[in-house]
Amino acid sequence: MAAWLAALYLLCHGLALALLPGHATAVSFSFLVGAPLLAALACLWRMRRSSAWVGWLALALGMLLWAGGMALNMYQEIGAGMADAVPGASMLLYVLYGVPLTFAMAHPRHEPWQLIVIDGALALLLGYLFFVHTFSFATLHATGEQGIVSLRLMFDIENLFIAVFALVRFLASEDAARRVFFRALAVFGWVYLGVAAYINHLAADDSYGGVVDLLIDVPFLLLAVLALRSGTGGAVSTPRRLALAVGAGSPLILPAALLVVSALLVRAHPYLAVMGFALATLGSGLRSVVMQVRSLERQDQLDVLARIDSLTGLANRRQFDQALQAEWSRARRNGQGVALLMLDIDHFKTFNDRFGHPLGDACLRAVATALAGCATRGTDVVARYGGEEFAVVVPAASRDGVLALAETMRTAVERLRLPSQDPQRPVSVTVSIGMARVEAVGGSDPAALVAATDAALYLAKRRGRNQVAEGALPL
Repeated sequence: MAAWLAALYLLCHGLALALLPGHATAVSFSFLVGAPLLAALACLWRMRRSSAWVGWLALALGMLLWAGGMALNMYQEIGAGMADAVPGASMLLYVLYGVPLTFAMAHPRHEPWQLIVIDGALALLLGYLFFVHTFSFATLHATGEQGIVSLRLMFDIENLFIAVFALVRFLASEDAARRVFFRALAVFGWVYLGVAAYINHLAADDSYGGVVDLLIDVPFLLLAVLALRSGTGGAVSTPRRLALAVGAGSPLILPAALLVVSALLVRAHPYLAVMGFALATLGSGLRSVVMQVRSLERQDQLDVLARIDSLTGLANRRQFDQALQAEWSRARRNGQGVALLMLDIDHFKTFNDRFGHPLGDACLRAVATALAGCATRGTDVVARYGGEEFAVVVPAASRDGVLALAETMRTAVERLRLPSQDPQRPVSVTVSIGMARVEAVGGSDPAALVAATDAALYLAKRRGRNQVAEGALPL
């Protein structure tokens, strides 16, 4: 339907030129302003339905700027009666339309607000330098022959820049929504590049109101059709290395554009050029700092996830193994000994079968909290050993102190009351605990301590559960 409406729009534009030759200029301007406005509305419609809303919003803003430039052209040629002049203000809007598009290409997905602010500031600076550069060749009312040539070159560079980078972003997009956006932008960019090159270089002497104006409608109507399509992009098979490379390099698009425009201003405005160079470098540096901080934060989170059991919040098996080895080595050096407790929730499989896994998980969390609350020394390490089994590394403690800690933990778990389907009948659980301690560490491997503690745990179970049993290391 959208494609048929776009074709109807072109047909109406052509019929209006044929049927109203005396008002061809005014009629054509109306269609030329309307096409980018329709594209902007289509982009805003898609923005509300896409996770790539930043890109669609930027694209809509670009279309509005282009429509503003054409509206200024219309005012100058029809309202002000200056058909032979090329207004610098409209040229500026035609140039500035590319700034939000550049922002959309440079902005990676899921970025923190600090990076959005930095990119926005760089985009605004790019727009200002474009403003200065444009009025180096044009005034608000006229442009000389050499100025027109320079402006055409600037348009060619900008249009090629947008088309190439939009295509690169499309080819490297893994996210379906962003792939749809960059496909639309790439198609628009390449069609617009061709149309603009033809208008600026081959049909530059033609006045508005001719058949060639229909070409100007085409890229905007095509963009509107692509924005209104309901497709999600389909399956994505982007090479991972390409996606990573383009994702890492895309934030350099804005600083690179700033450096290029600043280089063009060196002769006419050297101080502004230096400012552009400095701010492009500073913006890129700030972006790198923010990304580095974010990367370190993610690394910290991964480190925590690698050491912590997600269900109970205790140390996981990997962290337990590292802690036991570290305390074993320390005890070997200082001769203060080390002890180990192993705890198992009694009849936990029956508990799970009777009450269900949700209450089973709640039981594990409650027991973990009780055990952690009993280990008041900072050197003690309480870990989830696996399933319903827990382990506690107790360094530099006497035999009586370790047994007291084990009894405290057993009692704390016995006092737990877990909610059940019947509020009047809370559920209770118990644990069996095995303990082993070595006074003088000789070998480099704590495997004997683990085996003795595990044997003590099974001894506690054989004796009736809900008790503490002590194991001995082989001599």
